[in-house]
Amino acid sequence: MARLLLIEDDPAIRTPLIRALRDRGHAVATAYTAMSGLQTILDERPDLVILDLGLPDLDGLELLRMLRAVSRVPVIIATARDDDVEIVRGLDAGADDYVVKPFTSAQLDARVRAVLRRGAGQPDRAAMIAVGELRLDPSARTASLSGTPLDLTPREFELLHHLAARAGQVVSKRELLTEVWRVPYGSTDKTVDVHLSWLRRKLGETAQEPRYLHTVRGVGIRLDAPPDQR
Repeated sequence: MARLLLIEDDPAIRTPLIRALRDRGHAVATAYTAMSGLQTILDERPDLVILDLGLPDLDGLELLRMLRAVSRVPVIIATARDDDVEIVRGLDAGADDYVVKPFTSAQLDARVRAVLRRGAGQPDRAAMIAVGELRLDPSARTASLSGTPLDLTPREFELLHHLAARAGQVVSKRELLTEVWRVPYGSTDKTVDVHLSWLRRKLGETAQEPRYLHTVRGVGIRLDAPPDQR
């Protein structure tokens, strides 16, 4: 049984959804505003959060950004905002999945189970990671290079963490889009290239002169320590 927190202000949606999720074996707590939802997450530590974006006190994306500064609880955005820009913004802000209203309780339950399965199969996200002089602290969501803190966005940190946790392995763009962005491989694959270029700049390297991030043409990306740091 998963402990879910539903942050939704519309009772016409909230009430039947609570009933349906409970019928499917979940324990469901609710919050009607962004700030009460944030407090509930910190106090009760649910297994997963279902987040509406149109909240009365604060936009759900702002709440998600605040939440990602203090917690890695899985979040599924459940909203009527269905354009590509909003979906990308939600995933970039740290959502694990995005479902557009109207949806059935069976569809949402399947998304919940899928996100929780992915989390259970991930490497220990709390363990410190060191690759050469690159250090990542997943609990604090901080990274440093040669002792100097790196100023990373939430998505850049997720990307760097995913690669660093698999140091020495070639990771495909398909895997990065699926596991970091939670979107299918397709027209948005250039997103990976853009974020990698930003990461390279912050790591003090380029695609032409890589130190940590190595492109394996036609296969993917490998993060590895420079030869002088092995």
